[in-house]
Amino acid sequence: MSWNPLAEARDREDRAIHDRPRTPQAPNVAPVEPAHLTSVAEATDEVQVAVRSRRGAIFLRIAFLAITLIALYILWPGLLTVFESWPELLEVNPGWFVAMLALEAVSFVCIWGLQRIALRTRRWFGVATAQLAANAFSRVVPGGAAAGGALQWRMLTDSGIDGARVATALTAASLISTGTLFMLPLLSVPAALFGRPVPNGLGQAAWMGGGVFLVGFVLGWRLLFHDRLLRRVGRGAQWLRNRMQRGKPPVTDLADRLVVQRDEIRDALGDTWWRALVFALGNWLFDYLALLAAIIAVGSRPRPSLVLLAYSASMVLAMIPITPGGLGFVEAGLTGLLALAGVTAGDAVLAVLAYRLVSFWLPLPAGGVAAVLHRRRYRGRRRGSDAG
Repeated sequence: MSWNPLAEARDREDRAIHDRPRTPQAPNVAPVEPAHLTSVAEATDEVQVAVRSRRGAIFLRIAFLAITLIALYILWPGLLTVFESWPELLEVNPGWFVAMLALEAVSFVCIWGLQRIALRTRRWFGVATAQLAANAFSRVVPGGAAAGGALQWRMLTDSGIDGARVATALTAASLISTGTLFMLPLLSVPAALFGRPVPNGLGQAAWMGGGVFLVGFVLGWRLLFHDRLLRRVGRGAQWLRNRMQRGKPPVTDLADRLVVQRDEIRDALGDTWWRALVFALGNWLFDYLALLAAIIAVGSRPRPSLVLLAYSASMVLAMIPITPGGLGFVEAGLTGLLALAGVTAGDAVLAVLAYRLVSFWLPLPAGGVAAVLHRRRYRGRRRGSDAG
């Protein structure tokens, strides 16, 4: 056999590879095939992108926390003024606190009913405990709306409701609830024309609330099923936005976008739209009546229509995702707005404190209890198993 130098060189290379020390393979880790290896440059780029993304997320959280602390520092004097009125709450008739708690309870039941309709489920327990827990969580963390929504999605899917249905339903419920809130100032206009000072009890105030409810239901029905009115509202809001922000490119399609979103909400609600509208209105109006009860409890008698305007503006302030649950913004804004509505400064501070006690602070421990009860009932259940 003739000597082949190329074959001998390949043999030496094969023996060198076979005798090379091997790096111990970690347990439960599949060996990496050469075909799956990327170049060093590509791997380095992927690591750098991941690191930059992580750093960006951390930076945003730190910046958001700093903004929250600055906002609380600026709003602290107003908060302190409200909190200093705690001893004066002892002078308020306890019966008014019972009335405010009852009104707030009905308001919460209404939001549960709205979400239950949007979810198309017959359950009350899972929907109520998830909403209470998410509501409490969103009020203790900065920008908590997103975190609260994620928690509610997790709890509802744990209870057996399909995740896609939860996302669609919560979006529809949020949109119809927010739309109803922005509709309240329109309802205060006819109320202002016929409004009278608040009586000694809640009887006539309740009749006024019933009238506002009826007008709101008719207006909501018109917006859900008639494009012309919705487009007029959209064009008006578009004109106002363009006038206030002249330095930015003008918006030209707001009316069309409102119609598209309205259609999505209507499709999600189906034939139960009228019940959803009733619950959405009830959620805000019973909360408003709780504020009205707090004002009456401290001895003030402003016009209910002006209080409705002040309430609507304060709820918009609560949507500002800087402080948890609008803490500070609502107290300062609502106190000032009630003063414009004819409530004296001292009565406004005390009324806001009583109202926020039952609407903001007491639901926090209730949310913790709801989270525990929800986990006990649905622990270990497979997600997305609910058929209805």
